[in-house]
Amino acid sequence: MSNPLPHVTQNPNAAQHLMSNSEQPTPRSPAKSPNALKRLLPFVGKYKLAVAMAGVFLVLAAGATLAFPWALKVLIDQGLAKQEGRVHLAEHFLALFGVASALAVFSAARFYTVSWLGERITADVRNTVYAHVLKQSAEFFETTQSGEILSRLTNDTTLVQTVVGSSLSMGLRNLVMGVGALTMLIWTNPLLMLQVMGLLILVVWPSMRMGRRVRKLSRASQDRVADASAIASEVLNAIPVVQSYTAEERESERFSESTQFAFMTAVNRTKARAVLVGFIIMATSAALLWGLYEGTLAVQAGTLSAGELGQTIVYVILLASSAAVLGEVYGDLLRAAGATERLMELLETRSTINSNPQSVEPAWPINGSVVRIENLSFKYPSRPNQWALKELSGTAQSGQTIAIVGPSGAGKSTLFSLLLRFHDPLSGFIEMDGARIEEMSLSALRNRIGLVPQEPVVFSGTAMENIRYGRVDATHAEVLEAAKAAFADEFIQALPNGYNTFLGERGVRLSGGQRQRIAIARAILKNPPLLLLDEATSALDAQSERVVQEALNRAMKNRTTFVIAHRLATVQQADCIWVFDQGKLCEQGTHNELVAQGGLYAGLAKLQFNLHRTNDD
Repeated sequence: MSNPLPHVTQNPNAAQHLMSNSEQPTPRSPAKSPNALKRLLPFVGKYKLAVAMAGVFLVLAAGATLAFPWALKVLIDQGLAKQEGRVHLAEHFLALFGVASALAVFSAARFYTVSWLGERITADVRNTVYAHVLKQSAEFFETTQSGEILSRLTNDTTLVQTVVGSSLSMGLRNLVMGVGALTMLIWTNPLLMLQVMGLLILVVWPSMRMGRRVRKLSRASQDRVADASAIASEVLNAIPVVQSYTAEERESERFSESTQFAFMTAVNRTKARAVLVGFIIMATSAALLWGLYEGTLAVQAGTLSAGELGQTIVYVILLASSAAVLGEVYGDLLRAAGATERLMELLETRSTINSNPQSVEPAWPINGSVVRIENLSFKYPSRPNQWALKELSGTAQSGQTIAIVGPSGAGKSTLFSLLLRFHDPLSGFIEMDGARIEEMSLSALRNRIGLVPQEPVVFSGTAMENIRYGRVDATHAEVLEAAKAAFADEFIQALPNGYNTFLGERGVRLSGGQRQRIAIARAILKNPPLLLLDEATSALDAQSERVVQEALNRAMKNRTTFVIAHRLATVQQADCIWVFDQGKLCEQGTHNELVAQGGLYAGLAKLQFNLHRTNDD
C-alpha cells in the first residue's frame, strides 16, 4: 500500500541531496567570502535600536582602549620624565584608571547588547526555518532526512549565534581599534607607518586565498556532522527494530564511520584555519616589528620622546593583537557563512503544494461533505514510470461511508494523500462541497478532514494534550466525551495520573491498540465533515476491534467517511465499496453486489471468509 504520509529516506548522503528536483533551488558554488552573512540582514533589521546601541558601545569601548596609550604617553612625558610631585602623579594614574573604568563599563554594555542580539536573532532564524519546513510538501520530506533538518536547526544556528553574538562584535571592535591604532601611528610617524601599511597589504591577498579553502572545508565539515545526526535520528526513532535484529553493534559501527568521516573533515578544516591564523599573525607581527624598530631608532636619534615611544609600543601591540583577532574572527565568519548558506537553502525551498491566494471556502456541510473525483491520475515523483492512480472517478454523497479495498500498492492510501493535498494529481480533479480542493486554502481544506492513519501518532505529551491536538480550544468535557466515544477513557483513567499522564516519546508507554484509540479520539474531537480511516482498527485485538468499530460507527454518523480496510469483515455495512487494483477503480457496489459479480472483491472475500471459518473450526 502506498504511503500517503511523509517519511525520511535512508540515504546516508542525503545531506548532498536536500531537496527533490522540483523543490531544489538553483545550485550555487560555495561562497568565497563571509558575504553569505548578508542574508541575515532581514533578521538583524528588526532590532535597529539594539544594533545602534551595540554600535555606540562598541565605538566607545574601542575609543577608551585607544585613549589608554595617549594617557600613558602623558604619564611618561609629564609625570615621570619631568618628575612631578605625588599629587600630580596620582592625577595621571587616576586618569588612567578613569580610562580603564570607562573601558570596563562600555565593554560590559557592548557584551550584553551584542549577546542579546545574537540570542534573539538566532531564535528568530531557528523559528523561521522550522515554521518554513513544516509547510513543505510530502515530496520534500520524502527526500530529506529528519536528522539533516535537525542539524541545521541546532548546529548551524549555534554557529550563527556564535558569530552574531560574539565573533562579529569582537571583529568589529578589533577592526575599529586596529584602524584607530594605525591612524594614530600614521599621525605620529606618517612615513614609517605608510611603509608598514604597504607590508600589511601584501598580507591580505594570500590570506584571502587561504580563506577560500577554509570556507569550503567549513561547509564540508558541517555537512558531515549533519550526516551523522541524520543516522542517529533515524536509528533512535527505530530502536525497537534495531534491538530486535540485534543490530546495535552494526549501527554503532555505521555511526562511528560517519563521525570519523566528520572528524577527518574537521581536522582538515582546522589545519587550514590554523595555517591561515598563523600566517596572519606572523606576517602582521613582522610588519609591525619593523615599524617598532624604526621608532626605537627615532628615539635614539632624539626625534621621538620616551612617552611617544611608549605610546607607539602600545599602539603597535593593539594593532598586532587586532590583526591576530581579526584572523581568528575571519575563520569564524567563514564557518558561519557556510551555516547561513545551509539555513538559507531551507528557507529558499518552495513547496510544490501551495494555497490558492484567491481561495474559496464553501459552506460547512451539515451531514458530511460531498466528494466528487473525476479522472484522477497520479504518479509519485520517485516512481515516474508507474501509475499510482489512473483515471479514477467516483462520488461520495453526504453522510455516505465508502470502503476502499484492494491489494497492497493498489493506490488506496494514495487517494488519501491526494484528498489531503499532500500531492497534486497529474490530471483530473477532486471536488469537495462544490469547490475544487486546489481552489481552497490548505487550512480550509484540511480543517474539513479528520485522518486516523494506519500507524497512530502519539506525541510526547499527556493524554489530554494528545487528544486535544485535534482541536486545541476544546474544553475538558469535550475531550472526555471524545475519549469515551473512542473507548479510550477507561484505560486513560487507569493511568497513574489519568489524563495528565505523560505518554512518553511516540507514546511508548501505551500499547498499539491504546495509541490507536488516542488517534481515533483526536479525530472525533476535531469533528470534521470528512473522515479518513486508514486501517483504523488494525492494531486492536478482536474484542477491542468490535468495541471501537461500534464507536466509529457512531462517530461516522452525519459525516462522510472513507475507510481503507484489508479485513473485509469491517466494511460489509459500507454504503459503497470501491475496489482498487493497480491504481484503477475496477469494481464498486455493496458487499452483496460485489460478491455476486464474482470479480476481484469476491475472490478476496472468499479467501478471507474461508480462512476465518478454518480458524473458527
